[in-house]
Amino acid sequence: METPLGGDEFAPVSTYLNTASCGLVPRRAVAAVRELAEDTAAGNERTGGSLASTAAVRESFARLVGVAADRVAMAGSVAGFSGLIAASLPPGAEVLFPERDFASVITPFSARPDLRLRFAPLDGLADAVRPGTALVALSAVQSADGRVADLAAVREAASAHGARILLDATQAAGWLPLDAGAYDYTVTSAYKFLLSPRGVSFLTVREDAQESLRPLAPGLFAAETRDEMYGALTLARSARRFDEPPSFLAYHAAERSLALVEEIGLPALHAHATGLAARFRAGLAGLGHTPVPGDSAIVAVPGLGAAQPVLGRAGVMVSVTDGHLRAAFHLYNSAADVDRALEVLAAAG
Repeated sequence: METPLGGDEFAPVSTYLNTASCGLVPRRAVAAVRELAEDTAAGNERTGGSLASTAAVRESFARLVGVAADRVAMAGSVAGFSGLIAASLPPGAEVLFPERDFASVITPFSARPDLRLRFAPLDGLADAVRPGTALVALSAVQSADGRVADLAAVREAASAHGARILLDATQAAGWLPLDAGAYDYTVTSAYKFLLSPRGVSFLTVREDAQESLRPLAPGLFAAETRDEMYGALTLARSARRFDEPPSFLAYHAAERSLALVEEIGLPALHAHATGLAARFRAGLAGLGHTPVPGDSAIVAVPGLGAAQPVLGRAGVMVSVTDGHLRAAFHLYNSAADVDRALEVLAAAG
């Protein structure tokens, strides 16, 4: 029977199948927060936080998504980075989205009434790109139902029509191997499959797209050197010009969480998570339920949302999205977790 990959790094008190809402933080990351908090309370050398830790987070994430570290910016939220990209577009620009993508993908653009927003079904998104489309913005993996976008088709269509691509990798990074350098921009929150606390988010910018963006609120962390503290700053030549001040407690934790993801490796994580998800889909079909098909770590079952309280009372943590029952599998899950969820659903009828 397939066992968790995380060893003794995790200590869930439930059958936790809800990583698509929030990932569990490993023990090593909890220890990092505790250590920094104690240092700050004592006034030790690391009081406040360590720039070495934030640099390590940038480098680790860059390796995970296949880009150079100077192509990565860091901040507290994906919406802020999406807003940066939305602010860069000229009035009247057309932005194409999948229907009912996650709000933080769409809302920064809908907040600009001078943009033209257009929507298409996810499986028809590539065909919907047309001359005049300025940007295609989409999630790599849909939050509501776990569907994985046909990213190769979207890239081909965008290239053919001169459109840029913004890819939200929040529900993908940490289990689905991605090449962030294949997209003009990617945004990723780390509190799901990257196992970090809230407050850690990333933007990658392809070098040829960097000048398309104008920093909205550059501060000390966006400067070329740390020596500049007074007067007008010289902005970093790299994507670091889009950095926001880090929440050091969150980033110290993320340093150790991302290190764990790297140690295990994305191929192993992908095989483990999708294997458990496939086992769950097969079990659901045996119970007469029809999950959304696909090869995703996230499994959604239309019309089964009412079963979430029953599962919760039995200690199985899942979520409800758009009426779907949604379960998500990651390194701390095992085949026993899948079977426990199926057992509860079978007993509930």
